[in-house]
Amino acid sequence: MIFIENEGHTNPRLNLALEEYILRHFSADHDYLLFYINEPSIIIGRNQNTLEEINHNYVEDNNIHIVRRVSGGGAVYHDFGNLNFSFITNHDGKSLSNFKKFTAPVIKVLNNLGLNAELKGRNDIEVDDRKISGTAQFSTGKRMVSHGTLLLDTDLSEVAKALNVKMSKIESKGHKSVRSRVANISEFLKAPLTIEDFRKLVLEGLYDESEPFETYHLTLEEWSAVHQLKAEKYDTWDWNYGRSPKFNIQRSKRFTAGEIDLRIFVEKGHIKDFKIYGDFFGKEPVEQLEQLLTGVRYDYNTIKTVLKDTDLKEFFGDLQKEELIDLIYGEDE
Repeated sequence: MIFIENEGHTNPRLNLALEEYILRHFSADHDYLLFYINEPSIIIGRNQNTLEEINHNYVEDNNIHIVRRVSGGGAVYHDFGNLNFSFITNHDGKSLSNFKKFTAPVIKVLNNLGLNAELKGRNDIEVDDRKISGTAQFSTGKRMVSHGTLLLDTDLSEVAKALNVKMSKIESKGHKSVRSRVANISEFLKAPLTIEDFRKLVLEGLYDESEPFETYHLTLEEWSAVHQLKAEKYDTWDWNYGRSPKFNIQRSKRFTAGEIDLRIFVEKGHIKDFKIYGDFFGKEPVEQLEQLLTGVRYDYNTIKTVLKDTDLKEFFGDLQKEELIDLIYGEDE
């Protein structure tokens, strides 16, 4: 086992790019272990609809990163109180979905810290029926990554706020997260631990479970390639939002101008079909608006830009532009 030093980087997009780079480009002759701690962020599962998982306004207002990972499973919140671990190994045909194999050494470390930790369900580590870790896996065919979270001292109130979805009436083929009763590991410790001390203890515990570790530092060329992967994939709207499965949205609201009922079909992050119904009165046919918005990226700022020069009073009467944009993309009261 070789331990990869991430040099203290806390940008989640860089850390996920590092993880994927190791998976795809490091020698298959070795197994690798990676630790990283992320700035406040929501990490979206590969097969999820991002909009179904986040409180968009809260995330925007608090500068919380939104990043899609390569593995499946549900959305998770990361911050500086959460330690992430990742095992990169060969895919032997038996290890995929074998979460017990990869969580066993982590659970033993937690047990040695005095926690009654055990694997519950398919992929969660729990203490006294409260989740303190979730894990996920991804395989390239020959290689695989098994990664997970360890909630040491995460701000659980932020978890609730950031993942409190306020956009209603979305029907999608994405895999919706199931919220569990979560807890911090710190609640079960006899003495407080900093995240740095916890990281050290977990690493030492994993050392004891394996052959002697070698620590590896990436070269400048390797870091350059990691940054390139981050820029080309993990920094992009297409990966983090546009990769969401197809979904339908039905949203309606009564305004001074009358009832407006929207039906929106989104595919690959773009509006493929847009219909407007209601009992409002307008001079121009709403089909013009429908055509204007069809094909554009389903993104708040993009929609705002497209409608910038449009006089909505011609279509609806007494209606403010922000009111329509909020109905198209905004969140519920």
